[in-house]
Amino acid sequence: MAELITIDDPDDPRLRDYTGLTDVELRRRREPAEGLFVAEGEKVIRRARQAGYAMRSMLLSAKWVDVMRDVIDEVPAPVYAVSPDLAEQVTGYHVHRGALASMQRTPLPEAAELLTDARRVVVMEAVNDHTNIGAIFRSAAALGMDAVLLSPDCADPLYRRSVKVSMGAVFSVPYARLDAWPADLETVREAGFKVLALTPAERARSLDEVAPHAMERVALMLGAEGDGLSARALRAADEWVRIPMAHGVDSLNVGAAAAVSFYAVTTGRPQS
Repeated sequence: MAELITIDDPDDPRLRDYTGLTDVELRRRREPAEGLFVAEGEKVIRRARQAGYAMRSMLLSAKWVDVMRDVIDEVPAPVYAVSPDLAEQVTGYHVHRGALASMQRTPLPEAAELLTDARRVVVMEAVNDHTNIGAIFRSAAALGMDAVLLSPDCADPLYRRSVKVSMGAVFSVPYARLDAWPADLETVREAGFKVLALTPAERARSLDEVAPHAMERVALMLGAEGDGLSARALRAADEWVRIPMAHGVDSLNVGAAAAVSFYAVTTGRPQS
């Protein structure tokens, strides 16, 4: 059973995991280095635990203690009860959901390990917006993608904003980093995947025409908002594909484009 500790000092060192949550650069450096991430909200905290992440501590406002009582009773980690004002002083923002948990990261698998049993994977290049990362993971989980591979400059899927936007879906889809970019795409190809680059370029064939849902193994590659895939990533692809557009619209937000294209590559596959 967790120990419930009331804290009234925002500088209490026991709250260090939660300090400056709105300072993106600080948290980007600290969290991976210290092996932690922050889960926000009851559902996300529960999903993190269900996914096997160990809890370091919880930060709760008073009204959330009863809601999270079963978790408090099950975990050995300390639970810090604080006022909403103190939570805001520590984190840097108003914690609307009233419940935060510091969770312990686990080592990432190797890409080759994930590719062994996968049939549909998404590859992201330089997607560094945390909201987009979260949205893409949520669509990947909902639409039956098997794994996510990230270029070295993609944002952290376990950053608080990514986890929140995904509603915990970042815990449902396994992911790995491709350290050598785009050279490591050869690892994907050697595992039997056809690498499709999603781009609005005129030379790209429409997803309807390519029919990726009928392919044995597909790796769908997405680029960052605005810039899209780099020239070297496009050169490394087996084929360029696009989503047909109407009314003079040339492209979609990468999160929306991901959802549409995931459906196109998974249609007809049995879903779990």
